[in-house]
Amino acid sequence: MQFADIQEARDFLAAHPEVRSIELMLIDANGIPRGKLLHREELLAIYQNGRPLPSSILALTMQGEDVEATGLVWEVADADCWTYPLPGSLTLQPWRSTPTGQLQVSMHPTQGLPAAPADPRHALVRVIDRLKADGFYPVMAVELEFYLLDKQRDASGRPQPAVQMNGVRPEAPQVYGVYELEQVQPFLDDLYAACEAQGLPVRTAISEYAPGQLELTLEHRFDALQAVDEGLRYKRLVKGVANKHGLQACFMAKPFGDLAGSGMHMHVSLADEQGNNLYASEDPQGTPLLRHSIGGMMATLLDSLAIFCPNANSFRRFQANSYAPLAKSWGVNNRTVSFRVPGGPAVSRHIEHRICGADANPYLAAAAILAGIHHGIREQIDPGAAIVGNGYEQATEFLPTDWLTALRALEASTWAREALGEEFLKVFLAIKKTEYRQFMAEVGEQDWRWYLNHA
Repeated sequence: MQFADIQEARDFLAAHPEVRSIELMLIDANGIPRGKLLHREELLAIYQNGRPLPSSILALTMQGEDVEATGLVWEVADADCWTYPLPGSLTLQPWRSTPTGQLQVSMHPTQGLPAAPADPRHALVRVIDRLKADGFYPVMAVELEFYLLDKQRDASGRPQPAVQMNGVRPEAPQVYGVYELEQVQPFLDDLYAACEAQGLPVRTAISEYAPGQLELTLEHRFDALQAVDEGLRYKRLVKGVANKHGLQACFMAKPFGDLAGSGMHMHVSLADEQGNNLYASEDPQGTPLLRHSIGGMMATLLDSLAIFCPNANSFRRFQANSYAPLAKSWGVNNRTVSFRVPGGPAVSRHIEHRICGADANPYLAAAAILAGIHHGIREQIDPGAAIVGNGYEQATEFLPTDWLTALRALEASTWAREALGEEFLKVFLAIKKTEYRQFMAEVGEQDWRWYLNHA
């Protein structure tokens, strides 16, 4: 595990004498930033000696409640566990009303015990290291859809798309509408400026397939860990910029039953140590390595579905003709399948994993995707014939549509224990089972109330 050098902090403090506070954040099992707001005088000590956080910080439900069954609360006396800064994560939060910094930390592998095995970033690091040991260097990009909502609810107390600059609340999908992007220009201007300040490689903005739904793409990175780090920081940034504009950025998988869900599409390829794309081929279906990679993701899909779809609401996104997948399927230049090989020149050949909801933890989703790819390569798994045409009409092996089935499959999976780590899986399942019980007992159909402020 690589942590940041103290010179990074010295340079930041010298360059930003105006900054008085720094948000320290650790990403929990649900992908939610947890941490503290620190004074600038505390920063250097974190780089020198680390910063203790309670073991229970990685044992929380989405609502921020302790889960005793994780073994990280009372039985370890809620012990202090040391975290250290991640390289390149010290930056500004331009959306704050006063100059504020941001620093991401991760658990130290030994000083962070007993909580360290529950750090979701560690799970991804282990999977990447195993791939690199076999000569495969994963290249990734994270693509997140989200809704811009009013903070004010409608007359029934339900969420609603934000009013545009023209004073009109959007009602039509207007997918790819450029006028719709113009109507949120002040938000987009601040978002791009904040991304530039944080060094996040944000590119194209798109009006998605629902009123108030947007997507901005992030550039792919040769370093998959960097790509996922940036995806997490981007999500934090979008929420912050939206809040500055009096809006709410919602990454819930299905906030509206009659509108499109929000997905997290993960783009992935494998390179050699020099950065050459090992999927590159003039054949649109890619190399045998690419097809084995898809075969592995298909073979481990049920085992990892509770990672890709971590909440009850996640499964409401799976509907026919909705641009969300329904089955174990792959195809070339085909948005009706789960694993899409986009068109383009040979050198750009890669796989788009389309299953995750925007509520998934990017660290865990990437770990499960890459571990599935590695499994497919080692076992030389054939994915079968590519789907041509409408994948919804040709679907045979449908994905489960309920949370409990996915949780049971993950719990029973030998592959998942090996891929993600036994200790991590114990903590994750304890958290999600607790949430499942709470949801069934307390929330029922009103699931949007439960997730809206956290997804």
